[in-house]
Amino acid sequence: MHYKLSYDEDSRLIVSDIQCNCSCTHNQPAQDIYVGNGIVKNLPKYIRKRGLGTHCVVVADNNTWEIAGRHVAELLQADGVEVVECVIRREGVMDPDETAVGEVLLAIQPQTQFLVSVGSGSITDITRVNAKRAGLPMVCVGTAPSMDGYTSVVCPLLLHGVKIHRDGNCPDIILCDIDILKTAPMEMICSGVGDVLGKYIAKADWILGSIINDEPYCPACGEIVTDAVNKLVDNVDEIKTKSDKGIRILIEALLLAGMTIMIIGHTRAVASVEHNIAHYWEMMQLLHGKKPPQHGASVGVATLLVWPMFTRFANEDLSKLDLEAIQAKRLSREKRVQWMLYAYEQEAGTSIMRENEADFLSWEEQLRRIRRAQDRFADIQACIAEMPSFDRIYDAMSRLGAQRTPEECGVDRHLLNLSMHCAKDYRTRYTLFKTLDECGLLDEYLAEYPKDWEP
Repeated sequence: MHYKLSYDEDSRLIVSDIQCNCSCTHNQPAQDIYVGNGIVKNLPKYIRKRGLGTHCVVVADNNTWEIAGRHVAELLQADGVEVVECVIRREGVMDPDETAVGEVLLAIQPQTQFLVSVGSGSITDITRVNAKRAGLPMVCVGTAPSMDGYTSVVCPLLLHGVKIHRDGNCPDIILCDIDILKTAPMEMICSGVGDVLGKYIAKADWILGSIINDEPYCPACGEIVTDAVNKLVDNVDEIKTKSDKGIRILIEALLLAGMTIMIIGHTRAVASVEHNIAHYWEMMQLLHGKKPPQHGASVGVATLLVWPMFTRFANEDLSKLDLEAIQAKRLSREKRVQWMLYAYEQEAGTSIMRENEADFLSWEEQLRRIRRAQDRFADIQACIAEMPSFDRIYDAMSRLGAQRTPEECGVDRHLLNLSMHCAKDYRTRYTLFKTLDECGLLDEYLAEYPKDWEP
C-alpha cells in the first residue's frame, strides 16, 4: 500500500504516509477536507480553525443558493463574518464563462479575506480562478457528487464559447455534507460515476505514456485512484439508492481522484482521451448554440466508446507494420493545420495548436515511438490486462441507469464521428489514440466513425 486513508474526530479526510519512489514531486495535501452527515453547521468552526478571516464573498447560482448557499451565508453571519452575497442568476444551467467569472470578480471588495463557493463544478471553477487572481484563500461547500474538481487546481472555463483551462486555487477547506449531497438529482449522481469510471482509461494512458515517452508515472497516485474506482464499481447499488454509504463512496472517489492533482501537480491520473472526447462534445455544442451534455455523463459514455480499442490493441501484431506506408500517409504540417481548423474551428483550433506545438511530430520522432511500441509491446499488453472487463463497467452503468450512448448525451452522428478522429489532437498528453495514429492504425480502428474530411 502506497498511502493511508483515515478520518479524524472532526470528519476530516486524511491521506497520509504517501510512499513512492517515482521521479514525481510528491506534495502532502494541506487542505482540510471534511466529509460527513450534518457537518455544514460546523463550517464557521472550520473557518476559524484555519484562520481565514471575517470578511468573505459567498458565491452560488440561483439553484445552489436555495440548496445550501443561503444557509451557509446565515451560518457565517451568525458567527460574526461579514458576507457579500454573489448569486449568479441564469435561466437553466450556468456556464462558467467570462461573464460569470466577471460577476465574482466584481463582488470582491478591498476588505475581502476569503471566498466561499457553494455548488459543484462550474461554481467551484469560477470561484477558484478568482481566488487565484486575487490572491485569496477559498472555501468550497459541495452540493453534488457530480465531478472530481473540488480538489483541483485547474479550472475548465469558457472564453467566447471555447473551452479553456486556467490555473486556480485549490480550496483551503472543502466541505461535503452527505445530507446535502444526497439531495442532488440522479442525473448528477450518474455524472459523478461517469467521471470516476474514466479514471481506468486515464491510468492506462498514463502508463502508456511512461512506456513510449519515459513520462514519469506515480504508482502511489495510480493506486489511490484505482482503489477508489474499484470500490465505487463494487457499490453501484448503494449509490443508486443514495444511501449514506453509497454517497460517501462516490464523493470519496471524486475527492481522492482530485487529490492526486494536489499530490503531483497535474491531472494525468484523472483525465485522458475520454476527457478529450467529452470536452469536444461540450465545446462544439456550445459553439453551435446547443445545450452541452453533463460533463461526467460525457466522460462515462466516452469511456465506453474507447474501452474496446484498448482490448483490441492488446491483440495487435506490431511487427507487421508497414513503415513506408505509414510515412507516406503522414500529414504535412500544412494539412494538419487545415485538419485542426476544420475539426475544432478557427478559434479553438488555433488555440489548441498554439498550446500543443509538440504534436507536430517529425518523422524521426514518430518512428522512435513506433519502435518503442514494438519493443515494449508486452508491457503495453500487461497494462491493458490490468483493466477490468468492459462488461463489468457497462453493467455498472446499466444498473445505475446512467447514459451509455452518445445519442443519450445529445451527440449526433456527425459530431460523434469527428470527436473520435480528433480526440488525439486536443492536447499533447500521450494516449492510446496517439499510438494508433502514429502506427497508422487509427483509421482502421475508427472505420465505423467515417469522417467527411480528406487531406
